[in-house]
Amino acid sequence: MTETWIAVAAGAALTAGLSSRLLIGSRRTRPLANIVNLENETSVDPDSGAVRSVQTADLLLDQAALEEIWTPEHLERLARTYWRFLTRATLGLIRVRYTATERTVVLLLPPLRLLTFQAPEYEMDDTHGLVRWRIARGLLVSRRGRGRGYLQIAVRRSVDEGSSRARFHVEVAVTNFYPSIASRLSRPVYNATQSRIHVLVTYGFLRSLARLDLATSRIGRFAAQG
Repeated sequence: MTETWIAVAAGAALTAGLSSRLLIGSRRTRPLANIVNLENETSVDPDSGAVRSVQTADLLLDQAALEEIWTPEHLERLARTYWRFLTRATLGLIRVRYTATERTVVLLLPPLRLLTFQAPEYEMDDTHGLVRWRIARGLLVSRRGRGRGYLQIAVRRSVDEGSSRARFHVEVAVTNFYPSIASRLSRPVYNATQSRIHVLVTYGFLRSLARLDLATSRIGRFAAQG
């Protein structure tokens, strides 16, 4: 039960930190893209209890600007931007530790490992891109869910006919996730805490992309490719 209450405390930290961050972020510089069609779809498999949570948004921006960032390097930087936003949104309470084979989300100290992911997998072609982290273990995932689910960011680009503007579709999805809070406490507690917080954080991340401020990757796997 100690692990469960740590998970609940992490949720409270996320809520407090994100609220402060959103107030600060409202004074940021003028956005370079318009965010439209912000949507959420979260569901639970009635038989297995597995969660699928998907948040999406469209960024409308100049075609030249989108062409500039449509590279493997910038896809890797987009992935890093997600983790940077998580740390900034929680005022540093939630941090990400990197190794050659894993990414670990911790609450302040390394022993408090909320989620550990395998190293990211990348896919990219002329119109689609994908980065996926497979869930390995952590305080927020139940024992039955270890090694089964994943977090991914998928992007797709298109051009609005008769316009100089392009559409950059971004989807953040958690699939086949088994939350420890739901199994140890209850589904309503999970829905009111971790699930709601995840949607709030992801919405904040998607809105932050309007500035096209993509973080430099910690690993730099594709940096040499430009």
